[in-house]
Amino acid sequence: MLEHAAGKNRYDVWAPNAGSVRLLADDREYAMEKHHDGAASGWWRAPADVVAEETDGVRYGYVLDGEGPFPDPRSRRQPDGVHQLSATFDPSVHEWKDSEWKGRNLKGSVIYELHLGTFTPEGTLDAAAGKLDYLVDLGVDFIELLPVNGFNGVHNWGYDGVLWYAVHEPYGGPAAYQRFVDAAHAAGLGVIQDVVYNHLGPSGNYLPKFGPYLKSGEGNTWGDSVNLDGPGSDDVRRYILDNAAMWLRDYHVDGLRLDAVHAFRDERAVHILEEFGALGDQIEAETGIPRTLIAESDLNNPRLIYPSQDNGYGLEGQWSDDFHHAVHVNLSGETTGYYSDFDSLAVLAKVLEHGFLHDGSYSSFRGRHHGRPIRRDLAHPSALVVCLQNHDQIGNRAIGDRLTATLSYGQLAIGAVLTMTSPFTPMLFMGEEFGASTPWQFFTSHPEPELGKATAEGRIKEFERMGWDPAVVPDPQDPETFQRSKLKWDEIGDGDHARLLQLYKDLAQLRRNTPELVEGGFGETSVEFDDDEHWLQFTRGTVRVVCNFGGDAFETPLSGSVLLATDGEAALEAGTLTLPGASAAVVRVQ
Repeated sequence: MLEHAAGKNRYDVWAPNAGSVRLLADDREYAMEKHHDGAASGWWRAPADVVAEETDGVRYGYVLDGEGPFPDPRSRRQPDGVHQLSATFDPSVHEWKDSEWKGRNLKGSVIYELHLGTFTPEGTLDAAAGKLDYLVDLGVDFIELLPVNGFNGVHNWGYDGVLWYAVHEPYGGPAAYQRFVDAAHAAGLGVIQDVVYNHLGPSGNYLPKFGPYLKSGEGNTWGDSVNLDGPGSDDVRRYILDNAAMWLRDYHVDGLRLDAVHAFRDERAVHILEEFGALGDQIEAETGIPRTLIAESDLNNPRLIYPSQDNGYGLEGQWSDDFHHAVHVNLSGETTGYYSDFDSLAVLAKVLEHGFLHDGSYSSFRGRHHGRPIRRDLAHPSALVVCLQNHDQIGNRAIGDRLTATLSYGQLAIGAVLTMTSPFTPMLFMGEEFGASTPWQFFTSHPEPELGKATAEGRIKEFERMGWDPAVVPDPQDPETFQRSKLKWDEIGDGDHARLLQLYKDLAQLRRNTPELVEGGFGETSVEFDDDEHWLQFTRGTVRVVCNFGGDAFETPLSGSVLLATDGEAALEAGTLTLPGASAAVVRVQ
């Protein structure tokens, strides 16, 4: 494989679909030479004098068979957007200050998911770095950034990316990204980057002009699938794996969240997820710093988190939506769509004990059996990343409403306790910790009017099929939709906002100081519940978590000391714990 990084062969490009390639660099054109040496077939090389004279900030692109210029598929910078020329960027120029950083493991950690554009008023990496002390005080361990790669327009969720190697310029570009990671490590926080390798966005995707990056006719929810197993897929896979390595090496990122891996179409003997696992292990061995790869998957397939020597993919974690659904339904009473199978505390009890509800059971939403059980000897509960809310579960609602809009403080507090004391790895979505009043809506800024119109109409049709009133669905292209989704930081000191924030801080501290909450494996959580009386309690070691979902006070025989209670009226006296309605307590059992 030809090197394509700062320095040697910076301008080399894989373009097997092209009959001729010309490099446009600093307003001059150069003919490129095609290679014909087996595995490197389809690569084009720039003249040696261009490579020798290269400097940072050179604007360049490629003219393919007389068409273009198009940006570099491996572009590190797009100063003027994804339709314009690329700019050279040398990541080695940055003087890293994190030599003392030892990294963090997933087990025992708390993840904080945030979207750069709406986390702060400025919506930049440097502004987000200004909030690191707040996150440290909150008690989180990892910051998980929604996708930052190059996408069409100014603001977007980031999942419509088309240039996976570039850092979105309005966020600050690649140099700001390096500064952010450096600052996070100095604050004791790890960084997980959300990456999207299962599809490309609808505008600015010039990859098919270069080579067989996509498989026409083999689509997923978002369009044509990425070519992981067809002709030419060796270089497509290398393109993806080199990108993953870029984040982990050049940007010192501690982990990757792999978006929607169930959308991968890969029939090769060695699945690309296995290659991701091996890559993470390799870089961890090189650096001595843990590298955490987490897959988003709705397959309920524990093979993702089994060790490679046990025929697993060797990833450190996977998202578990079953936990979210079970807690959401039991707090909100919402049972439409995929929530329909989760309407009981019995479901929540099974998830707490076994990790998945659907572990080979029948899924009414899918109309078939789904998932498989997790082997206790091959996985730890901490490998399941769980949440009360996340960007999908909020943003993919018709109006992007958070649980704050419908639940009481007491119900939000129960959700916080369950998330932070479960056997799994908790993840918070920005603003959840203080009960943010702002929605988090679906927003885009496509410059093309026809694409903006199609996006807005498609959004309305999607929710019509789900029974939502199309009149309430905000226009993704309306700049106010984006502005409404920004956090209001002046809320954190007010009333129940401040009260909830303190609860999350207390829970993070309790989790850090209570080994039983993070150490025990599958089989070491015992659950009791009563669906009629609306209570559930689970025990891990000498710690018992008691939740009263009902409106009336609940009493249970219990001896010990209260470590945390969400309601000041909770009392443990004479061997009886009394919990007011909609409250929870964590007790050290005698």
